[in-house]
Amino acid sequence: MTETVISSATKDVVIGFDRPFVMIGERINPTGRKLLAQEMKDGDFSRVEADALAQVAAGAHMLDVNAGIPLADEPALLAQAIKLVQSVTDVPLAIDSSIIEALEAGLAVYQGKPLINSVTGEEEVLERVLPLVKKSGAAVVAISNDETGISEDPDVRFEVAKKIIERAADHGIHRSDIVVDPLVMPIGAMGTAGQQVFRLVRRLRDELQVNTTCGASNVSFGLPAKHNITGAFLSMAMGAGMTSAIMNPLHREVTSAIMAADVLTGNDENCAAWIAANRDPNAGGGEGAARRRAGGRRRRS
Repeated sequence: MTETVISSATKDVVIGFDRPFVMIGERINPTGRKLLAQEMKDGDFSRVEADALAQVAAGAHMLDVNAGIPLADEPALLAQAIKLVQSVTDVPLAIDSSIIEALEAGLAVYQGKPLINSVTGEEEVLERVLPLVKKSGAAVVAISNDETGISEDPDVRFEVAKKIIERAADHGIHRSDIVVDPLVMPIGAMGTAGQQVFRLVRRLRDELQVNTTCGASNVSFGLPAKHNITGAFLSMAMGAGMTSAIMNPLHREVTSAIMAADVLTGNDENCAAWIAANRDPNAGGGEGAARRRAGGRRRRS
């Protein structure tokens, strides 16, 4: 089965069908966080550091790093954020930007093999991002929309994903280095959003043999008790074959649902991570350490 390997200087994380689910921490993103945006713009990265450490302690196997701030020097800020995060934690990173110059700046300072977030099916984006992916040896998130926008038809989104995979192959990029985002819509606005994703994830797994991810919090947007919805959604998506998600590991409802689903899909061998996390959270390294043991591996020197 397809395995996508992402690495820092010292640690590999493997995204795969027969592997524990990979949690990618979403918190280092100034979108919708005015205080974080202003601090980063002013050169204060203390909150970035705190968010990185808190997410890893809560069990994140990877971190997404975004510096998209209006009227700011995004390439410089993204490079600075990546260097800082890599200085305080050894988990691999997703370099998150829609600006090619910012991706280039982030890649220039990154130590290891990152996940580039992201490429779409738009022709201009494909021709700019895919050569960068190939040149850097990175993996990439493929978002299943194109010039026509986000289709409500999951079959159309499947064809967009297939197009990206085929175009990536033309650039010498193997499908193992492509992680498809099927696009999760808010369930409060579209009652079939969950069913659409589950159906699409199954097709992506069975027909294209690619790993998948999503912005998990989108599904529960605007709903009360949203973290319970997100956790239930991810458990069901994992049953359909989803292998990673960009999410907030600080929400216990979500991380517990993921860990339980790993047990039930057989990807938590001997229930070891679940037992370690729930027998006594104050002993043996705690929940975060158990999750890191399940999702990452140290490189041999």
